[in-house]
Amino acid sequence: MKNTLLLLIILFGFTSFRLDAQILPSEKILIVYLSRTNNTKAIAEIIHAEVGGKLVALELKKPYPENYRATVQQVVHENETGYLPPLKTKIDSVEKYDTVFVGFPTWDMKMPPPMKSFLRSYDFAGKTVIPFNTNAGYGVGNGFDTVKKLCPNSNVLEGFTIEGGIERDGVLFVMRGEKEQIAKNKVSLWLKKIKLTNPRD
Repeated sequence: MKNTLLLLIILFGFTSFRLDAQILPSEKILIVYLSRTNNTKAIAEIIHAEVGGKLVALELKKPYPENYRATVQQVVHENETGYLPPLKTKIDSVEKYDTVFVGFPTWDMKMPPPMKSFLRSYDFAGKTVIPFNTNAGYGVGNGFDTVKKLCPNSNVLEGFTIEGGIERDGVLFVMRGEKEQIAKNKVSLWLKKIKLTNPRD
């Protein structure tokens, strides 16, 4: 009797978790990211491995300079003037996606201008938008708030942020070895927290 009761409790708990989670059809998921030193790209790929979907890197018509300081100066100017750089990347049939992950590094404690360009280029009304971020140790800045501002008619879920490289100090790609495994664990916990499950489970 005790064993039967214990089994029922376990089964009920497992079923409750699955019903509480949102099982996402892979073809309905879009993961778009901007990455300069490939740390945000690594997080995008970890998310893609967990939930599937279409993975897209944002590319600009005119890329930023390779020189870090020159890029910083350009980004500061773009933020001050509100300039949104044109994108080379185009998303076909964005309306077919129900869930859109948007990933970006923190630049100037803000969302990078190219990601603003992306969010302004499409209508995300009625969609679930999920931000993720890498940063140099100072946090996401106002990036997640900007997602909410630019997607006022979307369901914006809790974002994910993790420390990446510090290009200013010459520390570039860091998502390897132990750091990569830590990132994988944190992403998995975050996805469970926001109740998203792998459609291939």
